[in-house]
Amino acid sequence: MKIGVLTSSRADYGIYLPLLHKIKNDSFFDIEIIAFGTHISRSHGYTLKDIEKDDYICIHKIASLISNDDQQSIASSYGLTVLKFADFWQNHKYDLVFCLGDRFEMSAAVQAGIPFGVRFAHIHGGETTLGAIDNIYRHQISLASILHLTGTDVFSEKVRNLIGSSENIFTTGSLSLNDIENFVPIDRKVFFEMFGIPTEDYVLVTFHPETMLVNENVQYAEEMERALKKISEDEFIVITMPNADTQGSIYREVIEKLKIQLPNRILLIENFGKVNYFSAMFYAKILLGNTSSGILEAASFRKYVVNVGDRQKGRAQSNNVINCKFDEKMIISSVREAIDLKVYTGENIYFQSNAADNIIKIIKEFS
Repeated sequence: MKIGVLTSSRADYGIYLPLLHKIKNDSFFDIEIIAFGTHISRSHGYTLKDIEKDDYICIHKIASLISNDDQQSIASSYGLTVLKFADFWQNHKYDLVFCLGDRFEMSAAVQAGIPFGVRFAHIHGGETTLGAIDNIYRHQISLASILHLTGTDVFSEKVRNLIGSSENIFTTGSLSLNDIENFVPIDRKVFFEMFGIPTEDYVLVTFHPETMLVNENVQYAEEMERALKKISEDEFIVITMPNADTQGSIYREVIEKLKIQLPNRILLIENFGKVNYFSAMFYAKILLGNTSSGILEAASFRKYVVNVGDRQKGRAQSNNVINCKFDEKMIISSVREAIDLKVYTGENIYFQSNAADNIIKIIKEFS
């Protein structure tokens, strides 16, 4: 069975990894990676190099991002991605193509495949993020797909309502949590030395723009800046940098300015990679920001999360999430609350055991 895998960012590639390792080592499959989006961007860490380290026989590379991140540039990047993939789908055929999540580049690649009858399998459909335009892209991807692999039963039901059918929809749990119960972090001393983290506890921070409220992002970034300054007086801060989203540069510029102002209290990481990022979560006091990893994965590391703003609004949450507005005082008080709560002992609603094996079984039967 010839499988194509669309990956447009460090985030989706990290989620795919348990599945990719199994497919690569199963003689039933012939796998080709299709890398594009921020993987090919030097300003976002050129994460293609991480894919190449995993020794796939075939990696296709498609560059289609425009460097700016205003609305016109994002729309132009979308159009350019469609054009590039029109050529790609014309010349490459697969039995099934995996697509994951809700990125605009992912949506563009999938939409280009519709006239060619590309058979897409969508992972993480049915979710809701009302504060991000990705919500629309995710549903576009689901509508163009013939196989749906969702995180929870709630999301499976949403896909049923969206596509008007109950066929080929399977609840597999979050793929990124596959085998999480056996995860062993990098040795603390080695990990801290590897990234230059001082030998003290830290708050792990990731902020992205709210792409449904583009006129508010300057104010939100300022609220974030003031809150992080105050938090840094008591806690060391490790920040993973924003992805390529509309107005992501607003947050990036504020974060880089903070680093200059507080060089001994803030560490910036462009791209951890999955194992390092999981280790970073394991050793962090709490998570702060508006990234999906706080919703999907942090509960499995027994971490409380301060989820800021509306980017993840509507996404089902475990009981480790504390929600607050983009307001300096509310962010600070929520961080203190999360730190005081210490260790989360509840469940992660996104976890199901053997997610990757279950997906393998599904696609073999589907073929």
